[in-house]
Amino acid sequence: MATLYLIRHGQASFGADDYDKLSDLGCRQATAMGRYLADHGIHLDAAYSGDLLRQRETAQLALASQPGEVPYHIDPRFNEVRNDEQVEHLVPELVKSNVRLKALMDRGLSESKDYQKVIEAVFNHWVSPDCQHPGIQSWADYSSGVRDAIAELMREQGAGKTVAVFTSGGTIATAVAQVLGLGGEHTYRFYEPIFNCSVTQLFYSGDKVSLSYFNDRSFLQMMGLAEGENLVTYR
Repeated sequence: MATLYLIRHGQASFGADDYDKLSDLGCRQATAMGRYLADHGIHLDAAYSGDLLRQRETAQLALASQPGEVPYHIDPRFNEVRNDEQVEHLVPELVKSNVRLKALMDRGLSESKDYQKVIEAVFNHWVSPDCQHPGIQSWADYSSGVRDAIAELMREQGAGKTVAVFTSGGTIATAVAQVLGLGGEHTYRFYEPIFNCSVTQLFYSGDKVSLSYFNDRSFLQMMGLAEGENLVTYR
């Protein structure tokens, strides 16, 4: 039996010119998560991430607490869902029949909660058979990429290993839905509640995978309480 940890990146820089980097809080979350792994004897045999900066920064900060050097691999199939691409190409069509979505877009997306509502509408359309837009990555291509990346990781690492993937909410949600045998129409319900730097644990043996736990952030709550800081965020 081998263990695979799916770890969401720390808080990114929402509202900044460059979203794809950790905020100061995101850096502290990633460092705290790395300390938690090391302090609890979770010594990684290998680590992976997508090639997004926020994923790589989270990996680097977390791996700094490991007792030895951890082989680290970058695989863009662990990148996040292309939300900006989807908003650009799908929203103009969706607002024609979705009054609430149009109101959100007219108001602007300066608040993260409004942006999340737009992502929900766009994501659920994207995974549906009705979405056939040629200008964006398809759900079939994205979800099969996540499935293939995890399958290759399991084959390469083999039995008895402890591996971490530093990735994003959409990727974790997609992987969890796949492990549970659920389709795209069920994936968003795993996407929205994922906390920054939360940990989802999978067990695998051969090509069989099972879910142990999902979206744990209790260590951030405890460490933040000890340090007098709230380390728990969604966005």
